Amino acid sequence: MAEDCRVPLLKNKYYEGCPGCKVDQDKELQRGLPIRQLVSVWIVVLCTALPISSLFPFLYFMIKDFHIAKREEDIGSYAGYVGASFMLGRALTSVLWGIVADRYGRKPVIIIGTSAVVIFNTLFGLSVNFWMAIITRFLLGSLNGLLGPIKAYSCEVFRDEYQALGLSTVSTAWGIGLIIGPAMGGFLAQPADKYPNIFSKESLFGQFPYFLPCLCISVFALVVTIATFWLPETLHMHGDDSISADASFDALESASCLSKQEGSEGTSKKSLLKNWPLMSSIIVYCVFSLHDMAYTEIFSLWAVSQRKYGGLSYSTETVGEILAITGFSLLAFQSTLYPYVERILGPITVARISGVLSIPILTSYPYIAMLSGVTGLILINCASAVKSILSVSIITGTFILQNKAVDQNQRGAANGISMTAMSLFKAVGPAGGGALFSWAQKRQNAAFLPGNHSVFFVLNVIEVIALLMTFKPFLSTM
Repeated sequence: MAEDCRVPLLKNKYYEGCPGCKVDQDKELQRGLPIRQLVSVWIVVLCTALPISSLFPFLYFMIKDFHIAKREEDIGSYAGYVGASFMLGRALTSVLWGIVADRYGRKPVIIIGTSAVVIFNTLFGLSVNFWMAIITRFLLGSLNGLLGPIKAYSCEVFRDEYQALGLSTVSTAWGIGLIIGPAMGGFLAQPADKYPNIFSKESLFGQFPYFLPCLCISVFALVVTIATFWLPETLHMHGDDSISADASFDALESASCLSKQEGSEGTSKKSLLKNWPLMSSIIVYCVFSLHDMAYTEIFSLWAVSQRKYGGLSYSTETVGEILAITGFSLLAFQSTLYPYVERILGPITVARISGVLSIPILTSYPYIAMLSGVTGLILINCASAVKSILSVSIITGTFILQNKAVDQNQRGAANGISMTAMSLFKAVGPAGGGALFSWAQKRQNAAFLPGNHSVFFVLNVIEVIALLMTFKPFLSTM
């Protein structure tokens, strides 16, 4: 009888009219690399990632134009508040969107999220004062709750052997968006000053110098929103009472036997907050996210700040070029090497190695700022590319751990919890990073860790804490 229970006859039972069953049937027939699904996940994640950090290259100048900062050294603090408002909004609604995705499907949440980018990212580009910028970013974060559901979606739409690639696609598109977004912001902000032959001072883009990058992202989001209507829904929408009348008694008995064997496991998984493999991976993910968000804001502020404050004195266009090169390097690594490295070493080992290698790279940044000309530019391009590759490798590993820790019917809620916690940490990242950057600019002549040395030292401390948390007994895997 025990042997009979190992092979439940209901394993391949499909329900008529259930979108999740339809996707499962398609997966059974699927052969070869699922290019269409990969592209679908890629563009949706890219759409939601682009507006998150596209503002960082020009945020320094935007705050300056609002005339809210009394001193130049205070601009970083106000910039941090604008950056944090998006994540605060997302933190307040991520669990709600996860529950909605588990109850009504992944697809509606995805459509609402991309639509929010269209509306509120456009309004942010038209901001005329500090508070309008804060409110539009907050609303964009509140209504854009698709990152958790799209992670669940990427686990469900791919066959088992391609799930690591699917989650790698999420983290890669996310990482690319966080790099290409600032690149677009750097190239396209203040177009009347950079491209006077195309944009006049009296034009809409001359009056709103930060509208063009926001508009381009919103147009892309509009195209993605229309395309998402053709996405297949992956959530199973049927109950136990929908079993067809011709299901055999043996099949029902086998399913009952299986449920008894897995009862204890199912019970432990039902309580997400008591699921330590899930919660520990979420906490590690949050600490690394705090570091990455603070780094993203600090890098852009540091790159455009003046050399007398330890910065690079780069223009927004130069910052855009650096981040574009970083984005292409990241794309090449994640689409070619990461799946093989993860298969050989495992996600945890990859995350640990990446964390260790990030520390000397960050330590080198203040010394790179002492260089000028081509040498400094080449070094900062290389350092930025390697740092981003390592960061995305860490995030991908934590994605894989989180989704392996729960069943399908809980992935939306689990990723909602993950997004809520991560968003709180990422809200602290820009605000804390901006405040830290402003504080560091005021202590250029300090005896211990002067100027930006203190900024990158604090970032390394956070990295070390997150790295230590990837070991037992803290991090528990299934």
